[in-house]
Amino acid sequence: MPFIISIVLLVVISIALHFLSPWWLTPIASNWGAIDTTINITFWVTGFVFIAVNLFMAYAVYKFRYQKNRRAKYEPENKKLEVWLTVVTAVGVAAMLAPGLFVWADFVTVPEDAHEVEVIGQQWQWSYRYPGEDGILGAADSSNISPENPFGMDSDDPFGQDDILVSSQEMHLPMGQPVKLLLRSKDVLHDFSVAQFRVKMDLVPGSVTYLWLTPTQTGTYDVLCEELCGLGHHVMRGTVVVEDEDNYNDWLAGQITYAEFNARVAGDPQAGQPSYAVCAACHGPNGEGNLQLNAPKLAGLEDWYIRRQLEYYQQGVRGTQPENVYGTQMAPMAATLTTEAALANVAAYIQTLPDNPAPVTVEGNIDRGRRLYESTCSVCHREDGEGIWAVNAPTLAGMTDWYLVRQLQHFKSGVRGTHPGDEFGFQMTSMVTALRDDEAINDVVAYINTLR
Repeated sequence: MPFIISIVLLVVISIALHFLSPWWLTPIASNWGAIDTTINITFWVTGFVFIAVNLFMAYAVYKFRYQKNRRAKYEPENKKLEVWLTVVTAVGVAAMLAPGLFVWADFVTVPEDAHEVEVIGQQWQWSYRYPGEDGILGAADSSNISPENPFGMDSDDPFGQDDILVSSQEMHLPMGQPVKLLLRSKDVLHDFSVAQFRVKMDLVPGSVTYLWLTPTQTGTYDVLCEELCGLGHHVMRGTVVVEDEDNYNDWLAGQITYAEFNARVAGDPQAGQPSYAVCAACHGPNGEGNLQLNAPKLAGLEDWYIRRQLEYYQQGVRGTQPENVYGTQMAPMAATLTTEAALANVAAYIQTLPDNPAPVTVEGNIDRGRRLYESTCSVCHREDGEGIWAVNAPTLAGMTDWYLVRQLQHFKSGVRGTHPGDEFGFQMTSMVTALRDDEAINDVVAYINTLR
């Protein structure tokens, strides 16, 4: 009897938890209400089977319980029962699968008036490409990807010149207009998902998949990767902003086209040398850094990273936090570079400086630091600490160790990486949680010092 009561209580509690649970589907923000319908049908069918099977099992345990004067009846076959089970099972399976087939037919049938947007996934960030005035996306391929061509554009395709490139993690869509999202991966398998849209699809390397939807509610929604794509999978997040058409067009007009991206002037080291004189006052004539002035080494850092950090200082992404005393000193210095060309020139000049390893000032447990580095940092910054431009990870080997310690502390405390404009810093705030205290930070940096 206790077993029978336990089974009945299991059914009753399960039903109660289902109806009393605070966790329900998020409010829908697209045309895919049919997805919710199929989910609810599955709940009802599987719920009915769960209740029926468990209550029948309780009944059978009670009905056919052991009695001293009763013998079991051996019945190896029962055609009537087999027919009933086959029919009921077939009806249940059809009830779950048939609605899904109709929804899938709609899912793969894109409306003719849908506009296209390309979603590009890579470890561990999203980027987007919109067609320009011609309404046609140009050809692109992962084999074309380089620091100078991060989207892999085909420079010979005239349709791609006016394509709009969005390197931000933020995608914008106009409300009420159907959109076909073309999904492309630069590296490994990813999955594009927005819970409020109810549709998701894998990004498969070497091919282009797609999904379509019509946004029905304005707002900002989280973009998630729902396919394990590596150690940094949990930080592969973005946002999609659904807005009215006027605001959408204003935002789109402010983005850069492929032609404009190509027209950017390459940095001129010779022209950057005079501008670097301001930097040299703290960072040294050879970019070697100066501990007394809290200026880290610059020589050896990639030009794309230097340019981004200078832009962050100019935009207030860095150097405005009261806790960042030394960052506030950098902000006015960065403001002296008043043009994009000036930024490019200074960054190009720094590339010509001798890259000598910075002095070692941090001590720690190197063996422990190696384990921590290999399980976290090496995924982006490489095992040798040379960094990977494709995942926006700068060089660590040979750089100023005390500065690395300070920045890791800043990421951990939220001084750095929490500004909405820091597209990639927020990833570091998640990764640095693996370093539980200052001792662990010192251990990691002490190991990085061995990567010279």
